[in-house]
Amino acid sequence: MQGLNFFFFKWLGLRGLELMSFYEEISSNNRMTYFLFIIFFFLIIALGIVVSFATDFYFFVPLFGIIAIIYILVSYYNSDRIVTAISKAKPADEQKFKQLHNIVEEMALAAGLPKPKVYVIEDTAINAFATGRNPEHSVVCVTTGAVQFLNRAELTGVVAHEMSHIRNRDIKVMTMAAILVGLAVLLSDFLLRMFVWGGVGGRGRSEKGGALVIAAIALGVILAILTPLIAQMIKFAISRKREYLADASAVQLTRYPQGLIGALNKIDNDKEPLEAANKATAHLYIANPLKGQKLWMKSMFSTHPPIGDRVARLQKM
Repeated sequence: MQGLNFFFFKWLGLRGLELMSFYEEISSNNRMTYFLFIIFFFLIIALGIVVSFATDFYFFVPLFGIIAIIYILVSYYNSDRIVTAISKAKPADEQKFKQLHNIVEEMALAAGLPKPKVYVIEDTAINAFATGRNPEHSVVCVTTGAVQFLNRAELTGVVAHEMSHIRNRDIKVMTMAAILVGLAVLLSDFLLRMFVWGGVGGRGRSEKGGALVIAAIALGVILAILTPLIAQMIKFAISRKREYLADASAVQLTRYPQGLIGALNKIDNDKEPLEAANKATAHLYIANPLKGQKLWMKSMFSTHPPIGDRVARLQKM
C-alpha cells in the first residue's frame, strides 16, 4: 500500500510531496504536534522567566506553566465544540440536508473512517471546514451557501477535501497550533499591559537590579511582541502545506478532480466574506473566508495558498 501511495504522489507531480506517503504524512503530523507543543511551551516559559526576574515574583514561571497545560488540555479536548460554537454552526438536520449527509457518509467510507458529525453554518458564502482532535471526535461543517450553489460533484470534492484533513491528522496539528497561538497572544498581551501600566515591582523598582532589570524588561517586551508573530507564521506555513496535501488526497477519494476544481473556482468568484469566520478560525476553512483583506507580506501571512495555484495543480491530475 505504501508503494502505491508513493507512485500516486509521483504521478501527481506535487512539489515536495511526491516522496511522502500518506502514512509518512500522518507520522510527520504527529511529530509536528509534539514539536509545536515543545517550542511554544518554552516560549511561554521564557516569558515567565523574564517577568519573574524583572518583578522578583518567581511564581510566574510555574504559574505560566500551569496555565499553559490547563489551557492546552481544555482547548484540545473540546476543540470541536469550541470551533463550532465560535462559528455559529448547528447540527445539520438529516432530512433537510439529506444529500449532504449522504456525501459525508460516502467519503467517510472511502477514507475508511467513522462518519463525522455534520454541521452547517447559515450563510450564503461558499465554504467548509473540519475540526476535532481525532477521527472519532471530528466534525465536517459546510455553509448553506455551499449546499445551495455547488452541484453534487463539487460538494463531494469539498467534503472529500475536509475528510482528507481528518484522515491525514491535519486537524490535530492545526488545532494544536491554533490553541498555542491563542495562548501566546493572551499571555503576551498580559505582559505588555503589565509593563505599560507599571506592573514591574520589586527588583524593577530597586537600584540594585540596575542594567540587568532594564535588559530583562526590554527582553520581555520583545518576546511579548515577537512570540505571537512567530507563532502565527508557523501556523500559516503549516496550514498552506496541509491544503495542498488535502487537495491531492481528495482526488484520491473521489477520483474526479473536476469536482473540487469547480468548487474552488466558485469559491474564488464568490466575493462575499463569511460573517461567522474570524482570524482565529480562518485557517480551518477550505479557502480563506475573510475576503478582501490586504495582507502585509501576503505569502508569509496567508492561511491558504492561492486558489489559482491549487486549481493548476489539480488540473494536472
